[in-house]
Amino acid sequence: MGIVAGLDSAPDFTRIVVCDTDTGAVLRQGYAQHPVQGPDGTRPSDVDPQAWLLSLGEAAGGGLLEGVQAIGVSAQANALVPLDAQGNTVRPALVGGDKRTQVAAADLIDALGGREAWAQAVGAVPQAAHSVTKLRWLARTEPENAARTAVLLQAHDWLVWQLLGRPVRRTTDRGGASHTGYWAAATGGYRMDLVELALGHQAMLPEVIGPAEAAGTTPEGLLISAGTSETQAAAFGLGIGLGDAVVSLGASGSVMAVHPEALYDPTGTITALADATGMHLPVVTTLNAVRALRGTAELLQLPDLESLSDLAMKSTPGAHGLVLLPYLEGERTPNLPHTAGTLAGLRRESMKPEHLARAAFEGMLCGLADALDVLRGRGVEVRRVFLLGPAAELPAVQAAAPSLFGAQVMVPQPADYAAIGAARQAAWALGVSQGTLDPRTPPVWQGAAAQVLDPGEELAVGQAVRQQYVAVREQTHPGAFRP
Repeated sequence: MGIVAGLDSAPDFTRIVVCDTDTGAVLRQGYAQHPVQGPDGTRPSDVDPQAWLLSLGEAAGGGLLEGVQAIGVSAQANALVPLDAQGNTVRPALVGGDKRTQVAAADLIDALGGREAWAQAVGAVPQAAHSVTKLRWLARTEPENAARTAVLLQAHDWLVWQLLGRPVRRTTDRGGASHTGYWAAATGGYRMDLVELALGHQAMLPEVIGPAEAAGTTPEGLLISAGTSETQAAAFGLGIGLGDAVVSLGASGSVMAVHPEALYDPTGTITALADATGMHLPVVTTLNAVRALRGTAELLQLPDLESLSDLAMKSTPGAHGLVLLPYLEGERTPNLPHTAGTLAGLRRESMKPEHLARAAFEGMLCGLADALDVLRGRGVEVRRVFLLGPAAELPAVQAAAPSLFGAQVMVPQPADYAAIGAARQAAWALGVSQGTLDPRTPPVWQGAAAQVLDPGEELAVGQAVRQQYVAVREQTHPGAFRP
């Protein structure tokens, strides 16, 4: 019985879990904040990658990794680390997505001939966060740095490379590569022409290795697995498989599901990501999720979302006919970037705070159900929905989600599933290297402990609420939504 570790380098912190190789049970863990923040205390868009190493060292202190045989690395997606020919960083890493790269995204879309051309090329239309977009911004805004850029890595690629002592060989995995905008999940290959289109010249890219392969072994004998991005690591840590979808409730929302093949979507509504097992993770994003709840709480002068949930529970399904289209920031699904939200069904009996609170929860969940329907419409099977994010714990969300989604809903106990997924990947690579595991079959670990919510007799009620929402959406934005 051995032990492995998983490292999650998130935007704000590093967490390391040490797990039993056979069961996945977490034996011990470490944590450290990244020693960086913006001038106003917010998360910066430019980060010196050395900060990730500093917090890694702090999180691993106190002999945390003693006895560990293999380690996996998960890191924030969409963090581009440009290196020069000697392997030094050209400039701080470009992380996340912000307004400065939005013009570059539009520029790239036009340069290749539109959204459909990008969807066909790499299964994704450039967004502000994509690596390919950041390359375009770099070429236009910092041409000297762009000219010096010879190697392109993402956060988890760079960390794996550092842990291995900066070898000549640089690696990545399918999951991480699928976030770049210049690797196609459908073909499993890079589009070097898109790198040149964005950066103005070619650059070296890391070798894409298989899910169960090792990136290498440290001089001390510690095996380092392929690594992956946080999204894929969290899915792997949750243990989702065919028939499972994950709905993530952040300020914006995302819906992803495991599927055997990449989905080509000419509209770009579906982003074709690869997962950490050799399968695919098609993703559909909404711009408005918890931000719609927060806006409603502020309007009703409530102190927090728990109070909004308590108020919503005093209403009934359908909110007495009140319907909120929660398109407060415009919307991506459906593609209505310049629209605003809509509140419909105002009657004397519906103009009560509890009905507006209920309509906010139902509107958010119906918007995410629309995203689920995009995947279902392309043949993706959805039997269970894993609901992630602090808002998943709210009673108003749990009461409405199963019937609105038309599926069993799982609310996992809070845990760093990205770190656990990275550890599971390490156990897989270790088992393959020892000849005890099949490279096509990951180790079977304990599934995430979760609350199970069934739609049951509420299914018909939920579908009636959905129909009420759809009627308002179609009346307000006819033909905008095509699942």
